[in-house]
Amino acid sequence: MTSEQFSRPGAIDLSGLRGSESPGGGGAFAVDVTDPNEIAQLAEASLKHLVLLSLWSSRAPSSVQVNELFTKLADAYDGRFLLARVDVDAVPQVAQAVGAQGVPYIVALLRGQPVAQVPPTTNEDEARTVLDQLVQAAVANGVTGRAQPLAPQVDDEAEEPAEDPRFAEADAALAADDVDGAIAAYQRVVDANSADPDARARLAGAKLMKRTRGSDAVAAREAAASSPDDVDIQLLAADLDVLGGHVEDAFTRLVEVVRRAAGDDRNRVREHLLELFEAVGIDDPRVAIARRQLSSALF
Repeated sequence: MTSEQFSRPGAIDLSGLRGSESPGGGGAFAVDVTDPNEIAQLAEASLKHLVLLSLWSSRAPSSVQVNELFTKLADAYDGRFLLARVDVDAVPQVAQAVGAQGVPYIVALLRGQPVAQVPPTTNEDEARTVLDQLVQAAVANGVTGRAQPLAPQVDDEAEEPAEDPRFAEADAALAADDVDGAIAAYQRVVDANSADPDARARLAGAKLMKRTRGSDAVAAREAAASSPDDVDIQLLAADLDVLGGHVEDAFTRLVEVVRRAAGDDRNRVREHLLELFEAVGIDDPRVAIARRQLSSALF
């Protein structure tokens, strides 16, 4: 497939795609490709967030199992990537375009381009390791958005929500890979209204991007395991856990550090954890659980 095919201009409209027909299951962040022309839409979507094309066939049971796992993980990563499942028996043109010789076959799309072939494993730990690396690569390339959850049925007359003008400056900075500029722009919005949860979440997310840029998730977790009392190492590991979709692991890690730490270190970890709550979203049920755990650890 040529780069022109992967970078066709136009609005990103995934409303025609559905997530409930594949034997791999439904999933809020998984769609089924039924027309080769839909690849252009997915390539456009990869300008905002990571997209994985998963090629499968009912004649290859292992490919169905791969789809089941990656559909589950797409939900677990909460939109950090969109899974596009392609039945090669129904849409053989896609397999030909990406050069797939068999299934299961997974390729990652980023910034409108195929960037990596993903091992089609059915081992969840192995899959998460690869996905963490892809998410970090996306962030490093300025692709920081999240896919929107896709319902099985879509109102064709519904319009896409308008971009919030409050965040135009920060969004432009992120598009230009200027994380510091985005942080400054988000901070100005927060300063104007410190009670705005959306602005606070975006600011926390941009700071998270800056802290984790260039870091290796596997190495960070190994370092954290060998140095449980090193606060800086634990904070970085927690950041990378959140970035990779391991939200509960991140929260548990820092709550345990709060239990062990004292003085300034304890307060620093507490404040860091509160900022991660903002990044994940204060209405997230995982945040509510972690807040109770943090309160217990403090008192």
